[in-house]
Amino acid sequence: MGSLEVERETTGWAARDPSGVLSPYTYTLRNTGPEDVFIKVICCGICHTDIHQIKNDLGMSNYPMVPGHEVVGEVVEVGSNVGKFTVGDTVGVGCIVGCCGNCRPCKSDVEQYCNKKIWSYNDVYTDGKPTQGGFAGSMVVDQKFVVKIPEGMSPEQAAPLLCAGVTVYSPLKHFGLSESGLRGGILGLGGVGHMGVKIAKSMGHHVTVISSSDKKRVEALDHLSADDYLVSSDATRMQELADSLDYIIDTVPVFHPLEPYLSLLKLDGKLILTGVINTPLQFLSPVVMLGRKTITGSFIGSMKETEDMLEFCKEKDLTSMIEVVNMDYINTAFERLEKNDVRYRFVVDVAGSKLPQ
Repeated sequence: MGSLEVERETTGWAARDPSGVLSPYTYTLRNTGPEDVFIKVICCGICHTDIHQIKNDLGMSNYPMVPGHEVVGEVVEVGSNVGKFTVGDTVGVGCIVGCCGNCRPCKSDVEQYCNKKIWSYNDVYTDGKPTQGGFAGSMVVDQKFVVKIPEGMSPEQAAPLLCAGVTVYSPLKHFGLSESGLRGGILGLGGVGHMGVKIAKSMGHHVTVISSSDKKRVEALDHLSADDYLVSSDATRMQELADSLDYIIDTVPVFHPLEPYLSLLKLDGKLILTGVINTPLQFLSPVVMLGRKTITGSFIGSMKETEDMLEFCKEKDLTSMIEVVNMDYINTAFERLEKNDVRYRFVVDVAGSKLPQ
């Protein structure tokens, strides 16, 4: 089907100012063009980045803003040039809904690094309309930025994989850290961290969870099957595990010192930053130089990596540990997420919530 003559309206929950409080908001979707997929949202995960955006932590927020970038929905309509999806398909949408298509990252199929990428929300689409996210009844998305959810995978389980899952999967694959037998560390056991443990274990790695307290030891070892648990303030254990890890995936989204964790890396080890932090991080150069260590970063994953990751999770029978809530609980969910009071990802049941008309 081609472009519609009548614009559709949908209702979402939007932040109006940096207080970050969300409330119902009705807005107009852009028309469905030849390359577009019209999606009825089933559910959407809540990510820590959503907090940064709704509270203007990064100084770039535009309101009203409907957040949500771990979106799973059902295809309701497709544009005339869409061949990959059909009505009734269960599909996912992540952090990005557009890119320039011409730059080196785009031509290398790593469009998440395009300088002209279009975010799923808090951005402007090519037609000038603001982009709005998945805490809403429906979305219109370019087919390039839509993925099929594997058959048999529940929408609620799939949602966090579209950000948390691929955020871990992408650097492990890109940096050659997917072969079995490696020793890895997962710093921080939240939404991204818990998927890091599961994915790394499924790749055959020895996995150490690194945390600032002992609170999550039982969860890490017994529930997620991590091999070891390290409290960063335990100087003796930190010394014992010095020079022992091939990599650390740092998922912590707040300021923290890097030196203690760099000391855990082997020669040529990699510290991979995945948490969005709005203050500068610091380290002493000899800690890096004397072990030829690398501090690098990785941002979500490409559409190809997202598809591969979903198939990997299906093959390995990996699921997210989630708490499903209704839309009217969303402000409480954000408050709890800020306090790290969720095991390990909130998913909003959008389709099952009564959205105001």
